[in-house]
Amino acid sequence: MQITTQPPPPNQDAERYGRPESGWRLTLYKIIFESDTQAGRTFDLILIGFILTSVVTVALDSVASIHTRHDNVFRAIEWFFTLVFTAEYLCRLACVKRPLRYARSAFGIIDLLALLPTYVAVLVPGVYALVDVRVLRLLRIFRILKLSQYVAEYSALAEALSASRRKIAVFMSFVLLVVVVMGTLMYVVEGPQHGFTSIPVGIYWAITTMTTVGFGDIAPKTAIGRGIASAMMLLGWGTLAVPTGIVSSEFTAQRARWALGMKKCEACGTDRHPANARFCSDCGAPLPPV
Repeated sequence: MQITTQPPPPNQDAERYGRPESGWRLTLYKIIFESDTQAGRTFDLILIGFILTSVVTVALDSVASIHTRHDNVFRAIEWFFTLVFTAEYLCRLACVKRPLRYARSAFGIIDLLALLPTYVAVLVPGVYALVDVRVLRLLRIFRILKLSQYVAEYSALAEALSASRRKIAVFMSFVLLVVVVMGTLMYVVEGPQHGFTSIPVGIYWAITTMTTVGFGDIAPKTAIGRGIASAMMLLGWGTLAVPTGIVSSEFTAQRARWALGMKKCEACGTDRHPANARFCSDCGAPLPPV
Protein backbone atom coordinates (compact mmCIF):
# COMPACT_ATOMS: atom_id res chain seq x y z
CA MET A 1 0.00 0.00 0.00
CA GLN A 2 1.51 3.29 -1.09
CA ILE A 3 1.28 6.22 1.31
CA THR A 4 1.42 9.68 -0.21
CA THR A 5 2.03 12.93 1.57
CA GLN A 6 -0.75 15.39 0.84
CA PRO A 7 0.32 19.05 0.68
CA PRO A 8 -1.22 21.65 2.93
CA PRO A 9 -4.17 23.73 1.76
CA PRO A 10 -3.26 25.70 -1.37
CA ASN A 11 -5.03 28.90 -0.29
CA GLN A 12 -2.72 29.76 2.61
CA ASP A 13 -0.59 32.20 0.59
CA ALA A 14 -3.72 33.80 -0.86
CA GLU A 15 -5.11 34.52 2.59
CA ARG A 16 -1.78 35.56 4.09
CA TYR A 17 -0.50 37.89 1.37
CA GLY A 18 -3.69 38.76 -0.53
CA ARG A 19 -4.61 37.34 -3.94
CA PRO A 20 -5.38 39.93 -6.63
CA GLU A 21 -8.83 39.77 -8.18
CA SER A 22 -8.04 40.57 -11.79
CA GLY A 23 -5.58 42.07 -14.26
CA TRP A 24 -1.90 41.48 -14.79
CA ARG A 25 -1.29 41.11 -11.07
CA LEU A 26 -3.59 38.09 -10.94
CA THR A 27 -1.85 36.53 -13.95
CA LEU A 28 1.55 37.12 -12.35
CA TYR A 29 0.30 35.79 -9.00
CA LYS A 30 -0.90 32.54 -10.62
CA ILE A 31 2.50 32.01 -12.24
CA ILE A 32 4.59 32.81 -9.15
CA PHE A 33 2.53 31.57 -6.21
CA GLU A 34 0.34 28.82 -7.71
CA SER A 35 1.85 25.63 -9.10
CA ASP A 36 -1.35 23.93 -10.30
CA THR A 37 -1.04 25.43 -13.79
CA GLN A 38 1.40 24.66 -16.58
CA ALA A 39 2.92 28.14 -16.37
CA GLY A 40 3.25 27.90 -12.59
CA ARG A 41 4.95 24.50 -12.74
CA THR A 42 7.33 25.70 -15.46
CA PHE A 43 8.22 28.79 -13.43
CA ASP A 44 8.90 26.71 -10.32
CA LEU A 45 11.11 24.24 -12.20
CA ILE A 46 13.13 27.01 -13.85
CA LEU A 47 13.58 28.83 -10.55
CA ILE A 48 14.65 25.62 -8.78
CA GLY A 49 17.25 25.11 -11.51
CA PHE A 50 18.52 28.68 -11.04
CA ILE A 51 18.73 28.26 -7.26
CA LEU A 52 20.67 25.00 -7.45
CA THR A 53 23.01 26.33 -10.15
CA SER A 54 23.70 29.51 -8.19
CA VAL A 55 24.51 27.55 -5.03
CA VAL A 56 26.89 25.28 -6.96
CA THR A 57 28.51 28.39 -8.45
CA VAL A 58 29.06 29.90 -5.00
CA ALA A 59 30.56 26.62 -3.78
CA LEU A 60 32.96 26.39 -6.74
CA ASP A 61 33.91 30.05 -6.38
CA SER A 62 35.05 29.36 -2.81
CA VAL A 63 37.81 27.06 -4.15
CA ALA A 64 40.90 29.26 -4.43
CA SER A 65 42.39 27.61 -7.55
CA ILE A 66 39.10 27.75 -9.47
CA HIS A 67 38.37 31.30 -8.33
CA THR A 68 41.78 32.52 -9.53
CA ARG A 69 41.32 31.12 -13.03
CA HIS A 70 37.64 31.95 -13.57
CA ASP A 71 37.02 34.99 -11.41
CA ASN A 72 35.44 37.05 -14.22
CA VAL A 73 33.18 34.20 -15.27
CA PHE A 74 31.94 33.63 -11.73
CA ARG A 75 31.37 37.35 -11.27
CA ALA A 76 29.24 37.52 -14.42
CA ILE A 77 27.26 34.44 -13.42
CA GLU A 78 26.74 35.86 -9.92
CA TRP A 79 25.36 39.13 -11.28
CA PHE A 80 23.08 37.24 -13.68
CA PHE A 81 21.53 35.22 -10.84
CA THR A 82 21.33 38.29 -8.60
CA LEU A 83 19.39 40.20 -11.26
CA VAL A 84 17.09 37.23 -11.87
CA PHE A 85 16.33 36.81 -8.16
CA THR A 86 15.90 40.58 -7.79
CA ALA A 87 13.30 40.58 -10.57
CA GLU A 88 11.57 37.60 -8.97
CA TYR A 89 11.51 39.30 -5.57
CA LEU A 90 10.08 42.52 -7.00
CA CYS A 91 7.45 40.57 -8.93
CA ARG A 92 6.38 38.80 -5.76
CA LEU A 93 5.98 42.13 -3.98
CA ALA A 94 4.12 43.64 -6.94
CA CYS A 95 1.53 40.90 -7.42
CA VAL A 96 0.24 40.56 -3.82
CA LYS A 97 -2.14 42.88 -2.00
CA ARG A 98 -0.02 42.94 1.16
CA PRO A 99 3.61 43.19 -0.03
CA LEU A 100 4.92 44.29 3.37
CA ARG A 101 3.57 41.13 4.97
CA TYR A 102 5.37 39.01 2.39
CA ALA A 103 8.59 41.03 2.83
CA ARG A 104 8.48 40.36 6.59
CA SER A 105 7.67 36.66 6.21
CA ALA A 106 10.29 33.90 6.42
CA PHE A 107 10.32 33.40 2.64
CA GLY A 108 10.53 37.15 2.04
CA ILE A 109 13.53 37.49 4.36
CA ILE A 110 15.23 34.53 2.67
CA ASP A 111 14.63 36.11 -0.73
CA LEU A 112 16.19 39.35 0.51
CA LEU A 113 19.19 37.56 2.03
CA ALA A 114 19.81 35.95 -1.36
CA LEU A 115 20.10 39.40 -2.94
CA LEU A 116 21.80 41.71 -0.45
CA PRO A 117 25.34 40.24 -0.40
CA THR A 118 26.05 41.07 -4.04
CA TYR A 119 24.76 44.64 -3.74
CA VAL A 120 26.35 45.30 -0.35
CA ALA A 121 29.71 44.00 -1.61
CA VAL A 122 29.66 46.74 -4.25
CA LEU A 123 28.88 49.43 -1.69
CA VAL A 124 31.52 48.37 0.85
CA PRO A 125 34.68 50.30 -0.09
CA GLY A 126 38.30 49.90 0.91
CA VAL A 127 40.81 47.10 1.14
CA TYR A 128 40.11 46.54 4.83
CA ALA A 129 36.57 45.45 4.06
CA LEU A 130 37.62 42.41 2.02
CA VAL A 131 37.06 40.04 4.95
CA ASP A 132 33.54 41.40 5.42
CA VAL A 133 32.88 40.98 1.70
CA ARG A 134 33.86 37.30 1.94
CA VAL A 135 31.38 36.84 4.76
CA LEU A 136 28.66 38.53 2.69
CA ARG A 137 29.45 36.22 -0.22
CA LEU A 138 28.92 33.21 2.02
CA LEU A 139 25.42 34.50 2.81
CA ARG A 140 24.43 33.67 -0.76
CA ILE A 141 24.08 30.08 0.38
CA PHE A 142 20.73 31.18 1.83
CA ARG A 143 19.39 30.76 -1.69
CA ILE A 144 19.15 27.02 -1.04
CA LEU A 145 16.46 27.80 1.56
CA LYS A 146 14.27 29.21 -1.21
CA LEU A 147 13.70 25.62 -2.34
CA SER A 148 11.46 25.04 0.68
CA GLN A 149 8.62 27.08 -0.84
CA TYR A 150 8.53 24.86 -3.94
CA VAL A 151 8.40 21.44 -2.23
CA ALA A 152 5.18 20.49 -0.41
CA GLU A 153 7.00 18.14 1.98
CA TYR A 154 8.90 21.11 3.45
CA SER A 155 5.59 22.69 4.40
CA ALA A 156 4.38 19.41 5.87
CA LEU A 157 7.58 19.11 7.93
CA ALA A 158 7.30 22.71 9.13
CA GLU A 159 3.70 22.12 10.18
CA ALA A 160 4.61 18.89 12.01
CA LEU A 161 7.48 20.62 13.85
CA SER A 162 5.24 23.53 14.76
CA ALA A 163 2.56 21.20 16.12
CA SER A 164 5.19 19.27 18.11
CA ARG A 165 6.93 22.33 19.54
CA ARG A 166 5.45 21.98 23.05
CA LYS A 167 6.38 18.31 23.37
CA ILE A 168 9.84 18.97 21.98
CA ALA A 169 10.28 21.91 24.38
CA VAL A 170 9.40 19.68 27.35
CA PHE A 171 11.79 17.01 26.10
CA MET A 172 14.62 19.53 25.61
CA SER A 173 14.04 20.82 29.13
CA PHE A 174 14.50 17.27 30.43
CA VAL A 175 17.69 16.86 28.38
CA LEU A 176 19.02 20.17 29.71
CA LEU A 177 18.29 19.07 33.27
CA VAL A 178 20.11 15.75 32.74
CA VAL A 179 23.25 17.28 31.21
CA VAL A 180 23.48 19.94 33.94
CA VAL A 181 23.12 17.35 36.73
CA MET A 182 25.48 14.84 35.11
CA GLY A 183 28.03 17.50 34.20
CA THR A 184 28.06 18.79 37.75
CA LEU A 185 28.34 15.27 39.11
CA MET A 186 31.30 14.50 36.86
CA TYR A 187 33.00 17.71 38.00
CA VAL A 188 32.64 16.53 41.60
CA VAL A 189 33.71 12.93 40.89
CA GLU A 190 36.58 13.52 38.45
CA GLY A 191 37.81 16.99 39.36
CA PRO A 192 40.31 19.29 37.63
CA GLN A 193 43.09 16.71 37.79
CA HIS A 194 41.25 14.62 35.16
CA GLY A 195 40.32 17.51 32.86
CA PHE A 196 36.97 18.51 34.41
CA THR A 197 38.18 21.95 35.41
CA SER A 198 34.72 23.51 35.87
CA ILE A 199 31.01 22.74 35.81
CA PRO A 200 30.60 24.19 32.26
CA VAL A 201 33.33 21.80 31.09
CA GLY A 202 31.44 18.95 32.74
CA ILE A 203 28.23 20.03 30.99
CA TYR A 204 30.10 20.15 27.68
CA TRP A 205 31.29 16.58 28.27
CA ALA A 206 27.74 15.49 29.16
CA ILE A 207 26.34 16.97 25.94
CA THR A 208 28.95 15.32 23.70
CA THR A 209 28.45 12.00 25.49
CA MET A 210 24.64 12.08 25.54
CA THR A 211 24.47 12.92 21.83
CA THR A 212 26.88 9.99 21.14
CA VAL A 213 29.37 12.38 19.48
CA GLY A 214 32.18 11.61 21.91
CA PHE A 215 35.08 13.82 20.80
CA GLY A 216 37.35 12.18 23.36
CA ASP A 217 39.08 15.41 24.37
CA ILE A 218 37.82 14.84 27.94
CA ALA A 219 37.37 11.35 29.36
CA PRO A 220 36.71 10.05 32.88
CA LYS A 221 39.54 8.23 34.62
CA THR A 222 37.89 6.90 37.79
CA ALA A 223 35.64 3.85 38.04
CA ILE A 224 32.67 5.92 39.22
CA GLY A 225 33.19 8.41 36.38
CA ARG A 226 33.27 5.63 33.80
CA GLY A 227 30.10 4.18 35.26
CA ILE A 228 28.38 7.57 34.89
CA ALA A 229 29.72 7.84 31.33
CA SER A 230 28.32 4.39 30.47
CA ALA A 231 24.91 5.40 31.76
CA MET A 232 25.06 8.61 29.72
CA MET A 233 25.92 6.67 26.56
CA LEU A 234 22.99 4.29 26.98
CA LEU A 235 20.69 7.18 27.78
CA GLY A 236 21.86 8.92 24.61
CA TRP A 237 20.45 6.14 22.40
CA GLY A 238 16.97 6.66 23.76
CA THR A 239 17.35 10.42 23.75
CA LEU A 240 17.96 10.56 20.00
CA ALA A 241 14.84 8.48 19.30
CA VAL A 242 12.36 10.62 21.24
CA PRO A 243 12.22 13.72 18.94
CA THR A 244 11.95 11.43 15.91
CA GLY A 245 8.98 9.66 17.48
CA ILE A 246 7.29 12.95 18.37
CA VAL A 247 7.55 14.37 14.85
CA SER A 248 6.65 11.03 13.20
CA SER A 249 3.48 10.73 15.28
CA GLU A 250 2.51 14.26 14.27
CA PHE A 251 3.07 13.35 10.60
CA THR A 252 0.73 10.37 11.04
CA ALA A 253 -1.92 12.52 12.72
CA GLN A 254 -1.48 15.10 9.97
CA ARG A 255 -2.15 12.57 7.22
CA ALA A 256 -5.21 11.31 9.09
CA ARG A 257 -6.62 14.83 9.39
CA TRP A 258 -6.03 15.52 5.70
CA ALA A 259 -7.66 12.21 4.73
CA LEU A 260 -10.74 12.96 6.84
CA GLY A 261 -10.80 16.67 6.04
CA MET A 262 -10.52 17.57 9.73
CA LYS A 263 -9.00 20.65 11.31
CA LYS A 264 -6.58 21.18 14.16
CA CYS A 265 -6.59 24.18 16.48
CA GLU A 266 -3.26 26.01 16.28
CA ALA A 267 -3.83 27.63 19.69
CA CYS A 268 -4.47 24.61 21.95
CA GLY A 269 -3.64 21.66 19.66
CA THR A 270 -7.10 20.03 19.77
CA ASP A 271 -7.78 18.16 16.52
CA ARG A 272 -10.69 16.22 15.00
CA HIS A 273 -12.78 19.30 14.29
CA PRO A 274 -15.20 18.84 11.36
CA ALA A 275 -14.23 20.43 8.07
CA ASN A 276 -17.02 23.01 8.35
CA ALA A 277 -16.07 24.08 11.90
CA ARG A 278 -14.94 27.68 12.25
CA PHE A 279 -13.93 27.81 15.92
CA CYS A 280 -12.21 25.41 18.33
CA SER A 281 -14.59 23.47 20.56
CA ASP A 282 -12.16 23.71 23.51
CA CYS A 283 -10.63 27.20 23.50
CA GLY A 284 -12.81 29.03 20.98
CA ALA A 285 -9.93 30.17 18.78
CA PRO A 286 -10.56 30.52 15.00
CA LEU A 287 -9.71 27.39 13.04
CA PRO A 288 -7.63 27.43 9.83
CA PRO A 289 -9.41 26.80 6.54
CA VAL A 290 -9.27 23.33 5.01
